[in-house]
Amino acid sequence: MSRLLLVSNRLPVTVKLDGEKVAVTPSTGGLATGLKGPHQQSGGLWIGWPGEVSRFTESQRRDVDAQLANLRCAPVYLTAQEVNRYYEGFSNRVLWPLFHYLLDRIPLHSRDWETYRQVNEKFADAVVQRYEKGDVIWVHDYQLLLVPGMIRQKLPEARIGFFLHIPFPSSEIFRILPWRQELLEGVMGADLVGFHTLTYARHFGTSLLRILGVQIAVDRVKYRGRDIRVGAFPMGIDAKAFASCGELDEVKEQVARIRQQAAGAKILLGVDRLDYTKGIPRRLLAVERVLERNPSLRGKLRLIQVAVPSRTRVDQYEQFRQQVDELVGRINGAFGTIDSTPIHYLYQSFNQKELCAMYRAADVLLVTALRDGMNLVAKEFVATRTDDDGVLVLSEFAGAADELGEAVLVNPYDVDTIARAIVQALEMPEEERKVRMHALRQRVNDFDVHHWAKTFIETLEQTKIAPKPRALRISSEDELSEVVSVIAEAPKLALLLDYDGTLVSFVGLPELAAPGEALRSLLTRLSGLPNTQVHLVSGRKREQLDRWLGDLPLGLHAEHGLWSKDGRGQDWRLVREVPRDWKEKVRPILNQFATLVPGSLVEEKTASLAWHYRMAEAEYSAHQANELYLHLTEVFANLPVEVMSGDKVVEVRPHGISKALSAQRVHEMAPDALLVALGDDRTDEDMFAALPQGSIAIHVGPKPSMARFRVADVASVHRILEEIIRRRG
Repeated sequence: MSRLLLVSNRLPVTVKLDGEKVAVTPSTGGLATGLKGPHQQSGGLWIGWPGEVSRFTESQRRDVDAQLANLRCAPVYLTAQEVNRYYEGFSNRVLWPLFHYLLDRIPLHSRDWETYRQVNEKFADAVVQRYEKGDVIWVHDYQLLLVPGMIRQKLPEARIGFFLHIPFPSSEIFRILPWRQELLEGVMGADLVGFHTLTYARHFGTSLLRILGVQIAVDRVKYRGRDIRVGAFPMGIDAKAFASCGELDEVKEQVARIRQQAAGAKILLGVDRLDYTKGIPRRLLAVERVLERNPSLRGKLRLIQVAVPSRTRVDQYEQFRQQVDELVGRINGAFGTIDSTPIHYLYQSFNQKELCAMYRAADVLLVTALRDGMNLVAKEFVATRTDDDGVLVLSEFAGAADELGEAVLVNPYDVDTIARAIVQALEMPEEERKVRMHALRQRVNDFDVHHWAKTFIETLEQTKIAPKPRALRISSEDELSEVVSVIAEAPKLALLLDYDGTLVSFVGLPELAAPGEALRSLLTRLSGLPNTQVHLVSGRKREQLDRWLGDLPLGLHAEHGLWSKDGRGQDWRLVREVPRDWKEKVRPILNQFATLVPGSLVEEKTASLAWHYRMAEAEYSAHQANELYLHLTEVFANLPVEVMSGDKVVEVRPHGISKALSAQRVHEMAPDALLVALGDDRTDEDMFAALPQGSIAIHVGPKPSMARFRVADVASVHRILEEIIRRRG
């Protein structure tokens, strides 16, 4: 087993001062329990924030470090301001409500993004410093969405996994974030991306398509030359531990006391962090509705509502607590008597034995979260009920609902539905209760937290790591200067420049990509350099290139090299005669897809046909493009044409027509010149492949390429060309 580097916001420890001495104790439950085995067995390291230690002395801090090292934990220390802005600010005031669909909770302004990015960089640096070749890195949760990408930049051959413990929202919700692209690119640094449910994985895939323009094929997606796997790994609990706890004598004694205090009343139980995503107010209103409609239950029904304090320094949580307090007071005031109150509200934490006692004493557990990544409380209740009794009422918007189908599922927003479910649960016959609970307990036992951790780690270790990319990213000034020096010092120079995606950014309608005055000036100055030829090589029609650039002193090559003109005032020349009768068979199919996909269009050139879908709805059009590509390649396999899938375009063109023709033509015109080609897509690879030995190929963007050099974007291309003018002029 490879050494495992675990990365989470918090370390699985509690750090406290006992007088002047430091006490560091391991945490239990949840993530800590599930990963304890792999952490120890692999001789791994857990990296994270140890908690608030800013008031500790230097000596106490060293003591913390020593005790953490003994537990194989590595601290990432954060200042109070960083915690406030990264954790309480951006993570919990922006990401948390948005990922849970509670848009009204998102602040009008967020100034904490930069701190979030900087803290993520701290975590990534901590991983890089401790990484050893062969380590497996597993990053956890929404506080660290940027970390996988940051690690990938510094450790390109590392094996990295990421797991999100909260819901991933639909693309319509996620796209609200101004930093949506940066967050997705961060997650895509991983080799394996895991979620609790297939629904969350599907939402993630849709966001990738709509924001980054990449599509998941079943459970894999290609991104920046790498294969990334995306899957559902439902998290479990330590089921055996909860089952054993429920059988302890001291727990059974406490169960008896709880039931005795209830004085024969039916016990409803709610166990939640005091968080606005948990649906506590509607749950209280549902209990009130039950008491209103069923007078016979008054005095015979008790809700024990445990509300564990949470994020007490966030203003919204304090306001939420006041709302819950007021509801509890109103309902108890309306239905309480001298002998009993319907709601027993406990704003405090409980240990595992106390929770198990409540689970065993309850007739019904209410889990009515408005949205929840999984909800382990539901599984804890089930595991504890070795008596196969009790009823679980579960929100259909909790991730656990995908696994726990024998529960009574409810819409947590519908108070009447919750009220009816409570009555159904209270009146459920014993035989039905036992059948449901037995099935639930079997599933919780089979798919516990150890199964979850083992499955994810095994899948990550089996994930194929992409080889180190051949393309060199020009990321430093030194690299850029070296390449430009070679180009600028060449006695003779010939530049072959792609247009869309290289000289200009992509736009929705092809007609809107006309060159501005700045680009025209740049090309004019390039063409005026001594012993320098400039050739523009594009898939566009010759009429359009002539209209935009025909008055400039440069060579134009249209329709991927089918048409060429050597310079201003020259005539266009058809480089090669090609068959065109096939177009009558292909055109109706492309027109049909243009009708099926609103916003798409068909472009006809001299010897090719193209279906463009940049303006169409992303998810649907990408699916249709794939269908079109497969259909054309199958139906017209025997025709003298090839089908090309490009950037938001599917094009059919005759065999033998490619930008390689232009590269060959320019080399014939200037056999002793240094050829430098710049391009961004699949069609430019043909041009790169046709360059003579000693030429320079520069790829633009993140796609795989045979080019030796790589720049990030159109702006980088302009900077290179301006630098060539400065040095060569």
